[in-house]
Order: sequence, then C-alpha cells, then structure tokens
Amino acid sequence: MEKVSRFRRRVLVGSLVGCLALGGGVLMCLPSEGRAGRTPVAAPGAQAGAAVRAGAPAALADLAALVEERESRVRAHPKDARSWAVLGTAYLEQGRRTADVAALYPKAERALRTSLKARPGNNADALDGLAALAAARRDFPAALAWGESALKAAPGRWTTYAQLVDAYTGLGDYKKARKALDRLTALHSGPVVRARAAGVYWDQGRREDAQAALADAAADASSPAEQAAWLERGGQLAFERGERETALRHFQEAVRIDPGLWAAWAGRGRALAALGRTSEALRAYRTALAGQPSPQYALELGELYESLGLAREAGAQYDLLRARVREEEAGGVDGELVLGRFEADHGDPALAVRRLRAEWRRQPGIAVADALGWALHRAGQDEEALRFALTATDRVHGGAMLSAPYVHHLAVIERTLGREGPARRHLREALQINPYFSPLLGPQARAAAAQLGDEPPPAELPS
Repeated sequence: MEKVSRFRRRVLVGSLVGCLALGGGVLMCLPSEGRAGRTPVAAPGAQAGAAVRAGAPAALADLAALVEERESRVRAHPKDARSWAVLGTAYLEQGRRTADVAALYPKAERALRTSLKARPGNNADALDGLAALAAARRDFPAALAWGESALKAAPGRWTTYAQLVDAYTGLGDYKKARKALDRLTALHSGPVVRARAAGVYWDQGRREDAQAALADAAADASSPAEQAAWLERGGQLAFERGERETALRHFQEAVRIDPGLWAAWAGRGRALAALGRTSEALRAYRTALAGQPSPQYALELGELYESLGLAREAGAQYDLLRARVREEEAGGVDGELVLGRFEADHGDPALAVRRLRAEWRRQPGIAVADALGWALHRAGQDEEALRFALTATDRVHGGAMLSAPYVHHLAVIERTLGREGPARRHLREALQINPYFSPLLGPQARAAAAQLGDEPPPAELPS
C-alpha cells in the first residue's frame, strides 16, 4: 500500500510540473512551488530546526536564523541542553555546506558537549549530533561509539539508526549497515530515510532501488533545500552510470533551486566535462570552489586542467588541495583518503601507501581499500595491490562493484601482473559502467581496452 501511495504521489507531482528521467525508466519528480504555497510556511529558524533534528538539509539562510535564535536562547538559559544540542547540529550543517569547517566543527563539538554536560543522562539529541559530527569528520569509529551511546539512551530513536548506517558503511561493515537500515525503515519513513536507503542500495548494486528511493525523496521533500540535495544525489547516481545528460539535468535543477549547493555546482562541472563542454565545466568548478573550496573539488578540477595540458593551472589546484586539507584538519576532519588519492597519482606514491595503510587499520571501508590498492600499484607493489583492489570490488561482501574507477584500478593492476583475461573483462566492465569516469584515466582505459582487444577464441581440442 505504501508503494502504491508513493507511486500515485509521484504521478500527481509529475502531472503538475514534470519529471526528470534518472535512467532505467525511473522518474525523479520535482515538487511544484505551488504545493508549498498551499500550506503554512514555518519561520526560517523553526524550519531549519526541524530539518537538522531529522538529519535533513536546510537552507543556509534558514540555518543562520536558527543559529542566531539558539545562541540567544543559550545566553539567556545556559543550562538548556536541548537548545545547545540543536545549536551544535546547526553549526555542523553550516560547516558541511560552507568553507568554514575549521571554525564551525569545533563550535559544533563544544555546543554538543555543553549539552551533554547540562544533561548527562538520556540526552540522545547531543549523542546523535556527536555521531553525525564524527561521520562528517570521517572518524567512523567515533561515529559508531557515539551512535551506540545514543541508542542506549533512546532505543527507539530512528535518527540514531541513520547515524549507524553511516558509521558501519565507513568501517566497511556492510552487513551491519544493512541491518541498521532495516531497523531504520521499520521505525520511520520519509525523504531522509529514503535518501539514506539509496546509499546502501547503491553499495549493494541495487541501482534501480537506489534511483527509486531518491525519486521518492525528491518528490516528498519538505523544503527547496532538501529537494535540491536529493536531486544532487540523483545526479551523482546518474553520473556513476555514465548518464551524462541526465546527471547534468539533475545538477542544473539542484543549482536552480538552491544556488548555494556547491556540491551540485561541482557535479555540474563533472557532467559538463564528460560532455566535452570544457569551458562551461571549468566555470562550474570554479564556482563550486569559490563557495566551498573542498579538497575533492580541487582534485577534480586539477585533473581536468591536467587532461587539457594545463600543468600550471593544475598545480595551483593541487596546492589548494594541500592547503585545504591542513585547514580542515584544524576542524578535526580526517583528510587521509583524499590526500592518499592525490599523492598516488600526483605526488609521492610511497607516502600515499603509508597514509592509507594507517587509514585502513583504523577504518577499513571500501573507499580506503580502493585507494590503498591503487597507491600500492603506483608504488610498484602489485601483488599486494591486487588483494585490496579485489576487496574494493567484492560482489559478495558489499564492495562497490558498480564503481567504474574501482573496476578500472583492478583491471590496470591485473594487466600489470600479466593477467590479461581478467584485465580485459574488467576494463570492458568499467567502460560499460561509465566511460567518462575520469578526464585523465578514462582515455587511458579506452586505449588499454583497444590494445587488449576482444577475448581470444577458445583453443581447439586435439583430435
């Protein structure tokens, strides 16, 4: 019955304003502006407060209003544990969406710990916030510890299971992530839950389920900022499938709805580069970096410049990447993964191996397995590299087998080891998933696939 009602809701929304095709026949339908106008609109601070408590995205202007309200409240009532918890979570969301991670994440932690001090027992609001903060910092062991504490404080609290999904995924425990998701969906439904489910489904290789979950999340979003966020996620899924035009439509719509969603600007740059619209792609990336100078965006733009033969411009982005990682580390963010990826391809592969080995020991997620395997390859240690590349693409244990970069890394390592049959198959698979996955490595993958050619015919049996 719930599936039928969601289908009818998508059809109704589509009849009013139309839908974006997400591939595979799935439609991501956009709520009309008129629908929001028919219901009372909460004050910005109240709207943002409801969003952050549920783990939903909120508009930057609304977040600013919420922060101002809660700062005023805790000045007048310094022992108001709930207000401190909401304030800390609002700081966290501001940090996620802006360039000021170094200042905002420590402020978030201080506010959340102040909430715990004001109410040491039964304070799931603060514990949930600390779990979310740890995940944002890529500290998944801490995220798990805080999430488990929140669960003890309030066993039936659905938002805690959302934090546990993120923590288990970051630690590479996909079985427990699926169990946490099952518990989450049993306790609650709605856009935030469906968007969280989409990530787990994608890790499991359930593309259509992931797309449908995001379509529902976008159709039912309670605010433009939330709608834009789920559209941006839909764009990511479409791009990872190699659907350049569909991805671009999602990113463009997300930017239209929320011009301050810098992830959508970066996604727009990614899709435009894949379409060969290089000048537009460069402008989109520059816009994203002006609003939020993320190390990942700097790496992507640097590689785009490098693919165009613009070494000086690429170097400037790589310098920005290093500087931003240092700044974010001041806010407690773990930048080892992005630094390891950068060093493997553009710096010192041996240093990348050292960084990523330590990261793997601490939090052995699939992304770290792929990065470490590739760094080992670049450092000339291909036998060990193969073990990690296979882990990153393991279909049985939850590996991201639908990731073109991961499968390409595996193919290159196999080819280096003389395993041409598996290398040929995996190169073909990577290019089938997304032939545009990288402006640098994509052309190399196509060239390698052409060199290896088709599968040789089976040898004739002796008569």
